[in-house]
Amino acid sequence: MADLRKDPITGRWVIIASERAKRPRDFLSERSIKPTGVCPFCAGNEAMTPPEIMAYRGNGGEPNSAGWTLRVVPNRFPALRIEGTLDRRGEGMFDMMNGIGAHEVIIESEEHDRDLPDLDQSGIEGVMRAFRERSVDLRKDNRFRYVLIFRNHGESAGATLEHPHSQLIATPVVPIRVASELNGSRKYFELRERCVFCDMIREELASHKRVVLENDRVAVITPFASRFPFETWIIPKDHQSDFGACGPADLAACGSALRETLRRMRQVLDDPPYNFVIHTEPIQGRDHEVYHWHIEVMPRLTRVAGFEWGSGFYINPTPPEEAAEFMRGAAV
Repeated sequence: MADLRKDPITGRWVIIASERAKRPRDFLSERSIKPTGVCPFCAGNEAMTPPEIMAYRGNGGEPNSAGWTLRVVPNRFPALRIEGTLDRRGEGMFDMMNGIGAHEVIIESEEHDRDLPDLDQSGIEGVMRAFRERSVDLRKDNRFRYVLIFRNHGESAGATLEHPHSQLIATPVVPIRVASELNGSRKYFELRERCVFCDMIREELASHKRVVLENDRVAVITPFASRFPFETWIIPKDHQSDFGACGPADLAACGSALRETLRRMRQVLDDPPYNFVIHTEPIQGRDHEVYHWHIEVMPRLTRVAGFEWGSGFYINPTPPEEAAEFMRGAAV
């Protein structure tokens, strides 16, 4: 019989359809289409992107030239643009503002075929440091309320270029999914005077049923009310509300856990398409006690259909306990 499970943070209900249970081999892997022509993100092709915002160069070198190991550039086709004013206004009952924000691309490696799971420890720490540096820098703009860092891997997950890269978008409003987590976290704290994420980590580490891996600073779990097969969260063990406040040791531990998670996912699911997002406290947030930053990794293995769209329920055919077991046993 299927389980109805309630997310302890948002209150959202999920159907874990165990009678439809799917193992890793039941999911068809969708390979990215290898593009033809010249890749604008490869070293030597810097003139094909907008001028860089920042870059890591071990031996110096001029901006917008080769010799970098990581590079950040504006998105050529931004969802939101940094120039202009918000101009908040109403049209009858409807609220509007100009599409102001920032949209940047983090090119994680100069090598076209070197994906995040393939980076060494120095490389993954560099990616995490770049995420933090750009997040902190964009907070200086008082038009912005949130900076969302995300990654699309694979064509069906929204990637349009194969070269390994992540993105960030700064927005003048707090995204609704983050707001839902914040509201649920506040309600939990008001009732119990504890962080719901901290309680979740304690519960998961005690039972170990849904733990994929851990290190001294980070726990990796498949959430109790997972929305998607093999959905995986990376959560600091100590209470931290703000990703931007992470120190070098935290970034190193989180980067190591993220790389290991993606390696296991690639091994078990044959390099699936996936998205990951970093959820953190909003800019100038006031929820230090109640919120806990984390990374959500979501393989794109199933499609959201009519019932999900119409009801707000998700149907997950792989219990998170089984997903964690498969990933724990991966040969990486």
